[in-house]
Amino acid sequence: MYKILNKIYHETLFGRVLIYFFHSTKDRLFSDRAHILFTYKKIFGVYPNLKNPKSLNEKILWLKLNDRTSLHTQCADKFLVRDFIKQKIGEEYLVPLLFHTKNPEDINENNLPENTPLIIKTNHDSGGGFFVYNIKSINWTSLRENLKKRLSKNYYQQSKEWQYKNIEPRIIVEKLLQDKNGNIPFDYKLHCFNGKVRMISVDMGRGTDQHYRNWYTTSWEREKFKWSSPKENGKNTDPSDEDLEKPMNLDQMINLAEKLASSFIYVRVDLYDVDGKLYFGELTFHHDGGYRPIFPKEWDLKLGKQLNLK
Repeated sequence: MYKILNKIYHETLFGRVLIYFFHSTKDRLFSDRAHILFTYKKIFGVYPNLKNPKSLNEKILWLKLNDRTSLHTQCADKFLVRDFIKQKIGEEYLVPLLFHTKNPEDINENNLPENTPLIIKTNHDSGGGFFVYNIKSINWTSLRENLKKRLSKNYYQQSKEWQYKNIEPRIIVEKLLQDKNGNIPFDYKLHCFNGKVRMISVDMGRGTDQHYRNWYTTSWEREKFKWSSPKENGKNTDPSDEDLEKPMNLDQMINLAEKLASSFIYVRVDLYDVDGKLYFGELTFHHDGGYRPIFPKEWDLKLGKQLNLK
């Protein structure tokens, strides 16, 4: 019987239509809780304990369902979060904003600086933007079509991260941060538990085939775990064999992150270091959605004990 049903679903037009309908509507049909349970089960092989969460990933999933405020929405909005940053730590930490619009047709040569490397992205979802080093090389039609698709999607439906649900979509254009050698700066991600930095991950070589992610304590010793898969979006995120020098401004990073984290149970504060000058990147409330395994596995529980949900 199973073989017959499998053949119907995978080898007939009716079956293919049914499968397409299921995959295209499942994010809207299932409750947030059901979506989270089944997604976690698919990755970890077991259902998460959402009634009494113990591991760090389980607690992040609990926060997805139970910690929802208008401040989360503002801070997930890559445009409106700028006001929060100005208030908390100051405007000098913001990446220069070159342009913003709700209309993809406004993304053209007339509205963008000609000789400034920039990044074009949307404010209401997760993921990278479009790196532009020379606007003369842009395929404007393709870029605008891509932006239209991104603007039309509600990232909440995919991730069940409530903070994205009510963001008004728009396009933002920022100056592309580069160091004195023209390289993309290191991305420091400070994971804050109950307002205090617990650990720091450093992304090197973003946007290249040499993308590594190292994990450090707040005193800049290597952590004994990694919270990333060997491949993310086709890129390597294993730790590098090379030890990074402790940043000269590490104390400043921690101080800024804890000022921003004071209103939240868990938040990841992303900062860029450009030749000693710090810039704010983004705030993330559910690292990798709560679906990224921690290796060795026992560290998921060890870290979970350190995050207080009350």
